[in-house]
Amino acid sequence: MEQHTASDVEPERPSAARVYDYYLGGSHNFAVDRAMAEQAIRILPELPANMRANRAFLRRAVRFMIAQGVRQFLDLGSGIPTVGNVHEVALSEAPDARVVYVDSDPVAVAHSQSILEDVAQATIVQADVTDPAVVIGHARRQLDFDRPIGVLMVALLHFVPETANPRALIAHYRDAVTPGSFLAISHGTADQQGDRGPQLEALYSRSANPLVSRDKATIESYFDGYELVEPGVVFVPLWRPDPGSLPSSTPPERTATYAGVGRVR
Repeated sequence: MEQHTASDVEPERPSAARVYDYYLGGSHNFAVDRAMAEQAIRILPELPANMRANRAFLRRAVRFMIAQGVRQFLDLGSGIPTVGNVHEVALSEAPDARVVYVDSDPVAVAHSQSILEDVAQATIVQADVTDPAVVIGHARRQLDFDRPIGVLMVALLHFVPETANPRALIAHYRDAVTPGSFLAISHGTADQQGDRGPQLEALYSRSANPLVSRDKATIESYFDGYELVEPGVVFVPLWRPDPGSLPSSTPPERTATYAGVGRVR
């Protein structure tokens, strides 16, 4: 694989992966990313907390899949695998787990390569997730597609435009894996957001990754061919919260993000 360093790219436009890193308190971002993130926070002050809620969902989904016997993960649009990401959670639960991260941002890939340098069970692939044949070709070098795989599309699909046909894209990944595999989705929504949703979309339209908010019914339709795991598609804090966790004082709908997990039939 071609190696990249963070100095390879000096972006003129913000990147979703690096903006997300900033929301999470990371350092793998540029001034242009931070400026956009601060604009977004002015529209939706809860954004950093929402991103942490989204990351917490990712961890819960991975632990759930591990409990179901899954030992392989394909994390699409992975961004920068900072603290608490898939390989850390998976390996803490199952030392034989394997993870393939996929992202198209060369800076995210460069930082991922550095983070994963000493992690034999995890690797990063630079590829466009909307080209599933290429992604799956790379993933087959690391994962056994005859055994269940946990496919993760966490905070990804709201950056996939309708012209890329997200339903067909999801179906392609679904058809590549064996029954007993899982899909986790979290997706931004304008449902119950008033005028904040359109404002965020307008802001992100100036970035390298325009944002497409979708409603609950549309996100539920993405699980066609899957058996939805209880409680179905819900606002992200409501998906199987950890036992004993304290409920947030912020209403769940303020996260502006739906989440769900499905099992391949």
